[in-house]
Amino acid sequence: MSVSQKHPFHLVDPSPWPLLGSLGALASTIGGVMYMHSFTGGGTLLCLGLGMILYTMFVWWRDVIRESTYEGHHTFVVQLGPRYGMILSIVSEVMFFSASLRAFSHSSLAPTVEIGAIWPPKGISVLDPWGIPFPNTPILLPSGAAATWAHHAILAAGVLKQAVYASIATVFLALVFTGFQGIEYVEAPFTISDGIYGSTSFSATGFHGFHVIIGTISSIICGIRQYLGHFTPKHHFGFEAAASYWHFVDVVWLFPPVSIYWWGGNR
Repeated sequence: MSVSQKHPFHLVDPSPWPLLGSLGALASTIGGVMYMHSFTGGGTLLCLGLGMILYTMFVWWRDVIRESTYEGHHTFVVQLGPRYGMILSIVSEVMFFSASLRAFSHSSLAPTVEIGAIWPPKGISVLDPWGIPFPNTPILLPSGAAATWAHHAILAAGVLKQAVYASIATVFLALVFTGFQGIEYVEAPFTISDGIYGSTSFSATGFHGFHVIIGTISSIICGIRQYLGHFTPKHHFGFEAAASYWHFVDVVWLFPPVSIYWWGGNR
């Protein structure tokens, strides 16, 4: 930071990335609508927009890493904003998954006559809760312990390798979980279009799987940054945010195996 700066705040430099990201979002939205309605060029515009968004994410976060790690702009006061933002983000995710699980429980507690007034609906063959869902639980939950191991290794200066190994363990368990869930979806005897049961169960478990993928990518990035020496015992909010997100993903998974796979499929 400049020696002439008399405050702890970060006044960011002008950046083209917000404009580029907005154009990418506009292109992907219009392209997605065109693609879904079979307009010529819709898929191309959609891919172009998504590419612009991914590029914006890469270069913008690259700049944030440079500003925080090498230029020292992320003081304690500056970090308060991202911390509050991460807390609110997780709170919003709690509301989202609560709504998803509530939709499933509401439909199962009071099944309408349109689906035969029974649950699971008539004609639906449910998944075995002791098949893939049950073993997937002890696969995912230890990944949270691995993330905690990595955090403590960062706090204890001088154990760089342990933090990297813990990140690798987290990513490995997450990939195994995602692979098993993919197999489950392929072999499922129903689809997302099979009425209220298929739509609510796939939306709840599918969005959780999407969050696992996002958390896996975050863990990979944090592992690389840890290997490069970006984190210190007093300056590692990027890892804290990813770890908090991952613990949230772990906790959420405690509910689908019980409420959707076991209770919702065996009433």
